[in-house]
Parts: sequence; C-alpha cells; structure tokens
Amino acid sequence: MGRKRVTIADLAEESGVSISTINRILAGTDNVRAATIERVQEAAQRIGYYGEGVLSARRESALPKFKFGFLLQQSSRDLYRLFGEKIREAAAARYAEHIDCLIDFVDLLEPANIAQRLRALGQECDAVAIIAADHPLIGQTIRELSENGTSVVTYITDQSAPERAGYVGTDNWKLGRTAAFFISQMTSGPGRVALYIGNHRYQCQDVAEASFRSYIREHAPHLVVADPEPTHEDSTRAYNLVREEFQNHEDLKGILIVGGGISGVLRAMREVPKERRSQVRVICRDIGPETRKGLTEGLVTAALCHPLEQTSQMLIQTMLDAHQRKGNDSTLQRTVPFEIITPENI
Repeated sequence: MGRKRVTIADLAEESGVSISTINRILAGTDNVRAATIERVQEAAQRIGYYGEGVLSARRESALPKFKFGFLLQQSSRDLYRLFGEKIREAAAARYAEHIDCLIDFVDLLEPANIAQRLRALGQECDAVAIIAADHPLIGQTIRELSENGTSVVTYITDQSAPERAGYVGTDNWKLGRTAAFFISQMTSGPGRVALYIGNHRYQCQDVAEASFRSYIREHAPHLVVADPEPTHEDSTRAYNLVREEFQNHEDLKGILIVGGGISGVLRAMREVPKERRSQVRVICRDIGPETRKGLTEGLVTAALCHPLEQTSQMLIQTMLDAHQRKGNDSTLQRTVPFEIITPENI
C-alpha cells in the first residue's frame, strides 16, 4: 500500500498557519512575511510535502532586498581584494535578507576623488561603507548622503563626520600598546624604533601611534620612538624609508608599520645582513601573501590583524542596523577584537 500523500491541510497543521496562508504563499502573494514562509518551508521538509521547492522560491522572493556599496582602497593590494571577497561571502550568508553588494576600489587616494566616488556609490545604494583617511571633503559627502537617506558606515578607520551612521573596527588603542609590548619585551638595551603610517589623516593609525608611545614612555623609556614617516600606502616609498633607516641608524631595534607598504619594508629587510636584521623586531597590520611570507621567513615578529570574516559579518549587520534606524543621531560603534599572528601560529 502506497504512502499517503501529504496535503495542504497537513502542512497547515504542522506549521501552525491557516490553509489560506499556505495558498497565498503558493500563489506568490506578496503580503506574507518571509519568516512565515520560512516556518512553512521547514514544516514541509519535516513532513515531506511535495511543494517544498516552490516554498523555497517563494521565501527567497519575499526576503527584504538591499543594495549595499563598499568603497575600498587600492585594487592592487591583496588585503583589500580579500576584504571584498569576505564581504560578498558575508552578504551571501545572510538568511533573512537578500543583499546585493556593489564593491568599488579607489586607486587614486586623493580626498576629492574619494569623495566623488563615495557620492556616486551612495546615489545607487541603500547604505555604503568606506575605508578612507579623515578629510573635510569626505565628511561633507557623508553629510550629503545622510541627508538624502543613505546611511554611511566607516570601517577599519573612522571619520570625524558626525553624520556617519556607524563604525566597525578594532580597538586601536589596545593594538598600539600591544605592538609596543612586543618590541619592548623582545629587545634589550637602548635603541630606536622607526614608525611608519599611511598618512597623517588615518584615525586608526593616529590612535595606534599615540598608544604605542604611551606604552614606551611607561614601560620602556630606554627606547626612542622616531617621528612617524608616511608611506602614502606605497611599497616603493616604504622600501626607501626603511633602507635609509638601516643606513643611518645603527641602533635600530624595532619597526612598527601601521599603514600600507609592508612589501617594501620586507624587501629592504632582505637586503640587510642577517646578523643585523635579526636584531630588529617588525610589527605590522593585517595579513596578506607578503606578510605571510615575511612571517615564515622570520622577518615579521607579529601581525596584528582584523579578522576578515568576523569584521565583514559585523559590517553587514551594522549597515542593516543603520539603514533600519535612519534618522537616529547616535553613531553605532562596533569593536571587533584583533588577531595576533606570529611565525609560530600562522
């Protein structure tokens, strides 16, 4: 004797909704919530209802839809390409929304160009996220987008614009002090520490520099921290700066690079005799192929990194939260703990 066919009435009873609701879902009526469709779909899977595939398609079409834009920097850098991939993965993993990601890379880091690209992106999207140095031109664009109903969330580094809807990033004060801890604990005697930033307008780098100096003043006053040198996120400039540092300062004990240019730093390190470079501790931000290679070679002491997956997931959630609370003057602040990667745990 064959198995009794599961009916709509059985599905309604199992899912706890009315038969008319089941019929509206199957007909593709728009006024059924995605959560209700999901409950019915799960019930259909449990009891073996033959129309489960139709229910799945109905649920997908009922999901709220968003278009989010992401303005990243320098398409040539592995770090930002990895961020782009993880952002897409985080959006695709959302179960209660359908999120279309529009990812743009800015290679010319002039504030006017970034502001123009941000404005264009914001005009197409429900919310946008941006990584950029803090600048009045960018702040003005954030204000314009906010006034037009587009939420702007900063991540990795913050902006001073009060109209930004949220910020997602690590605790840069703790990060700078952690970097100082590594260098001070792994060197001996007086000496010099070179410090490299992307430029003087990245808030995350300024905070990390200040806390680095704070720790050195408190716990390692025998070390002298040099004035920060900007790499302008350029590996060739970073190479020349580090090369000159080794040539001019025999007492170099540590290098902290919190901006772009790690490949140039490592290139300069490789040109220094092994006995000399083994006395210098290098701490950098984030991880990509070049940093991984430097760690495996023993050239990098530690990388203090944004966890790409967790940061991307938190960014998507923050953009959703910001979009849903438009008109709220408070700024969402979401802190993601940084990872510490050394040659021994890479």
